[in-house]
Amino acid sequence: MRYGAGLKLVPAALLAIAIAGPAMAQSASQSMHEAGESTENAVSHAWHGTKTAVKDTDITAKVKTALHEDKLTKEADIHVTTVAGVVTLRGTVPSEQIAARAASVTRGTTGVKDVKNHLRTE
Repeated sequence: MRYGAGLKLVPAALLAIAIAGPAMAQSASQSMHEAGESTENAVSHAWHGTKTAVKDTDITAKVKTALHEDKLTKEADIHVTTVAGVVTLRGTVPSEQIAARAASVTRGTTGVKDVKNHLRTE
């Protein structure tokens, strides 16, 4: 009697597996798709971050060159950093005139979106 009862459960188990199989496959397919999208987004963010960093490095170099070539700011000890096109000037300069000139030269540099002038006078 037990043997017969076990045989009755086999078709039910097979039916359950047959019904659950496509749902599990669809879930796995969806997970793979989402993982692919996440990877694509991560690569995109890394690319844009790298591209921005390269642009910022280029802007920093241009600003430093422009400050060095300007006769008023040439001798000043001005530190330049750039983040997403926003240039920050730091350091100590001899006068307000030189601090203002440094900000003006920086604003006139290609690629600069904004200037944060944190220069102090002696």
